[in-house]
Amino acid sequence: MKCQAAVLRGVGKDWEVCEIELDEPRRGEVLVRMVAASVCHTDDHFATGDAVPAPEMIEVMRAAGMETPDWFPLIGGHEGAGIVEQVGPDVRGLKPGDHVGMSFIPACGKCRWCVSGQSYVCDVGANLFSKQMITDGTVRRHLGQEDLMATTQLGTFAEYLVASEDSLIKVDDSIPFHAVSLVSCGVTTGWGSATVSAGTQPGDTVVVIGLGGVGMNALQGAHAAGAKYIVGVDPVDFKRDSAKLFGATHTARWAHEAIELVRELTAGVMADRVVLTAGVVHADLIPVAMMLTRKAGTCVLTGMTPLSEMSVPLILVDMAHSAKQLKGTIFGEMNPRASMPMLLSMYQAGALKLDELVTRRYRLEQINEAIDDLREGRNIRGLIDFPSP
Repeated sequence: MKCQAAVLRGVGKDWEVCEIELDEPRRGEVLVRMVAASVCHTDDHFATGDAVPAPEMIEVMRAAGMETPDWFPLIGGHEGAGIVEQVGPDVRGLKPGDHVGMSFIPACGKCRWCVSGQSYVCDVGANLFSKQMITDGTVRRHLGQEDLMATTQLGTFAEYLVASEDSLIKVDDSIPFHAVSLVSCGVTTGWGSATVSAGTQPGDTVVVIGLGGVGMNALQGAHAAGAKYIVGVDPVDFKRDSAKLFGATHTARWAHEAIELVRELTAGVMADRVVLTAGVVHADLIPVAMMLTRKAGTCVLTGMTPLSEMSVPLILVDMAHSAKQLKGTIFGEMNPRASMPMLLSMYQAGALKLDELVTRRYRLEQINEAIDDLREGRNIRGLIDFPSP
């Protein structure tokens, strides 16, 4: 079938809305009609080149006999919600008409990680940025004679998508599609970063650096976990103002400016948990974040660091002698099949703010405007609405 999709042809390019060709779903696959897709900073990392190795790095990889992915052209988008249109053979958990959310981390349910409760590092995720399907290694998406990659095997910036059943979560029909889209990545990642990854406890002081769609939900998670002080850090005035709605008790413009504030709040102890949720986490932010972290405290790296920044300055004596922990996280260490329904249940009960995250809504043909607003910090979350067929 043919449909419209936002396609990126390379680093530094604008998104193009093109007519693409989708093959029918095969074994274990599902065709979904998109209703809503939210715009995450991860979607922009391919356009800026932050997620793509520099040419000299690619040459080194090739010289070492390493495989170099062929990203472009690609369909953008990994947060979304829609309605099942068609299922392929052996799809047992979904049927046409079901409402689904997207999980950018597939959960196969069979690998070592899934069966031990760590589905956020499911083995299937190794092929997230391949043009071939994770089901059978063949391609479903085409632009003329070119095969297309779909971001994290989804590609939600399209009217329709074909994905593995492992990447789709059935949700209750009563839940608004925009809410389902939001919990498919940003909300869950932020919430989990502050609660599961950082391990926030009642009475803690928590610092969240970067107040976009992920950071605002780290604030919500820290608040729900019972933190006493929650400091939101962001250079954008409206984001700092909005942060108070999501649980921040204090705000600061820059991370280094937060050091004195946190010192005063904690009588010199510093923050129990620091969560880095900036859209782009540059390497020079790490040592500042570690300065904000108390002895035996935890600093969680959630945001994307450009692949060009391979070296991170750390004061290892301070890290070792103060028993500080710097840890990475993906999806906030949450399980999509359990966490997404849980968060949506909290939303229905009024215990989680999702409507307030949507700053502006767009049509698919406005994708470049949505990306510009993201880059300029004008949105907490932008949302693409797809009209009914």
